[in-house]
Amino acid sequence: MNIAQSIRRTGFPRLFVHAAVLVIAILWLLPTLGILVSSLRDKDQITVSGWWTAFSGSAQTEAVRLGDASSQKQDGTGFVIAGSLFDGGKTVTGFGTRVQEPNAYPAGEAVDIGNGETLKILGDGTYEYRKATSFEGDRGKRVYLTVMTPPAFTLDNYRTVVNAEGIGKAFINSLTVTIPATIIPILIAAFAAYALAWMEFPGRAILIAVVVGLIVVPLQMSLIPLLKMYNQIGMFFGVPSKTYAGIWLAHTAFGMPLAIYLLRNYIAGLPKEIIESARVDGATDFEIFIKIVLPLSFPALASFAIFQFLWVWNDLLIAMVFLGTAKDQLVLTGALNALLGSRGGNWEILTASAFITILVPLFVFFALQRYLVRGLLAGSVKGG
Repeated sequence: MNIAQSIRRTGFPRLFVHAAVLVIAILWLLPTLGILVSSLRDKDQITVSGWWTAFSGSAQTEAVRLGDASSQKQDGTGFVIAGSLFDGGKTVTGFGTRVQEPNAYPAGEAVDIGNGETLKILGDGTYEYRKATSFEGDRGKRVYLTVMTPPAFTLDNYRTVVNAEGIGKAFINSLTVTIPATIIPILIAAFAAYALAWMEFPGRAILIAVVVGLIVVPLQMSLIPLLKMYNQIGMFFGVPSKTYAGIWLAHTAFGMPLAIYLLRNYIAGLPKEIIESARVDGATDFEIFIKIVLPLSFPALASFAIFQFLWVWNDLLIAMVFLGTAKDQLVLTGALNALLGSRGGNWEILTASAFITILVPLFVFFALQRYLVRGLLAGSVKGG
């Protein structure tokens, strides 16, 4: 086999795979980058141009009114009004007298706009408006400008969201819900997974089959019966129904089947010799679990922690049902949903809110992502 054949057989497929992965990564990254850039842009620029033009400026149409007769001066046989349309920071590229044609005339050129009137608007916004007769009685002519504005970035969008929109309180509520709702099912599922993997007892196979079956049960199917049972228990014990404990238990119940299945597959794949040696040395099942199984199972625990954290953090339905919709009870997704209704046209507010919601999940994912694949694939070849 010559070198050319070797490249064709091994080099091109590998290159294709790398290129495909790169394209997929870029496609996944673009929306996040767009949200970040838009959340930092000035609100006037967001409405007229896409985020990909943020670093090159944007063209906008502005309606302005020229000076009136009080600012006219006689110049020879005619009259002239001169001034500036704005303070600076913008560049006029064209102007017109009709809103449909804001770029009818180029900036810097004196043009005849009819009725013996000429108008010259420079790029910096200064202008000369000439007329053969006096401007007395004129209100001031309206003109339309095509203006290039330089890139403008600000943190005001985030300040508005955090301080004025109640997102700060909702952020704390989301953390209060998500952290316990991630830790509790991990603790319970780890004990159950060890029992199903390494402890012999009647009905173990049936329990494993039930756990696998529960994974495919839709959340919506079990939500109403669970809520009804939860309310009945609360009424029996005289406990308020809208509490953090309730939503923790709900998320624990919905996340438990996947957690047990994932952890059981991993723990069952641990070397049998380690478990047997510990038992020969007199270790109890609890000691084996705490000192041997739990440390070795960290990749699987981290994998499930990522899934559960992202699921609970992004949840809206369970939070609204079990926690409520009062302003001081809203989680971050609920507050953002309310914001979509009240500030649907304010894109700068929505993008800043959206980026705040993904900051914590991104941190959690990148902190634990090296364990994700290990935890998912471990136990897929060898089972117990």
